[in-house]
Amino acid sequence: MNKLTKIGVSALCGSLASISAANAGTMEVLGGATASWSSNEGTVTGNSIGMHSGLTFKGSGELDNGTAFTVTITGADQAGYSSGSISMDTPGMGNIKIIGAAGGGGIDRFDDMMPTAWEETNGTSLATGLTTVGGVTGSMSVEWSPSTDMLGEGLAVHIAYSPKADGAKANDKASTGSVSSSSGAGHDISISHSGLYDGLNVFAGMSEIEQPAAAGQTGDRTQYVWGATYAVGSVTVGYQTSRDNLQLGSVGATTNYYDNEAFGIAFNVNDNLSVSYGNHSSTRNLRSGTSVELVAESLQLAYTMGGASIKIAESTVDNGSYTSGTSKDRDGTTIALTLAF
Repeated sequence: MNKLTKIGVSALCGSLASISAANAGTMEVLGGATASWSSNEGTVTGNSIGMHSGLTFKGSGELDNGTAFTVTITGADQAGYSSGSISMDTPGMGNIKIIGAAGGGGIDRFDDMMPTAWEETNGTSLATGLTTVGGVTGSMSVEWSPSTDMLGEGLAVHIAYSPKADGAKANDKASTGSVSSSSGAGHDISISHSGLYDGLNVFAGMSEIEQPAAAGQTGDRTQYVWGATYAVGSVTVGYQTSRDNLQLGSVGATTNYYDNEAFGIAFNVNDNLSVSYGNHSSTRNLRSGTSVELVAESLQLAYTMGGASIKIAESTVDNGSYTSGTSKDRDGTTIALTLAF
């Protein structure tokens, strides 16, 4: 996203264990201008012209002890508030972030790490119904990341915790209550390393969420993901696999687990043009022993001319939403024009 404007504000806060604001903070408004056109086979398109209308407000400042803090609030397309976080980076102690049911932390950061010219295979206008790993940061959660001087070069570690991973949001001085009796506390551990070999980035993560037996589950929900990307010259390739053990009971029609596998390749033709291909397959396994494999593919192109970018995605899905049959095999085209300012 691109900076729209920058507004100086005063950091107003009282004493908190003798920690106070040392410097005035700043507020940035981030966003972009994007218009899109979509055409998807087998769906009622109607008016296919769309516009990106999301904005992100990002405030930052510094405390007396050198702690840098950041607050981020995002309103996605036509939504008053979709995500937010408060981050505090303390020298020698690392970063602590409060994540407001936004995702993007824990193992959710690894849901699709494949190289792309534009979007994830599952991120175009073609609705695939693909289920990937998300961990606890789709709920109100806290995440700790050790600072770089505590770890080796290129190594990053993130530990996230949610007292109730129910996906609900809460305002200050409030709680989510018992929104769902099927989810308890949960934690994520995610690790990545980019210093093992030039151009290589490896990553892995796991998540565990408590599920009371009284709600019909046969055990706690566990999720795993691992993979790698490798960049050499103008080409980047990647592969990853993940699994989501839902443990949703003993009824034959309920989902037991999802097995996911993804790979991708991106090529920068020159400074302006890039192309990519991505493939994400996911098998839904039922308690009855039957399974359905969903396969999503996307061929993408992005061309930049100064402050303007044109992006095109040709996507397909077989067995969309894990439903077998030719009626769920669809193609789609997404075109977008983005203006940077």
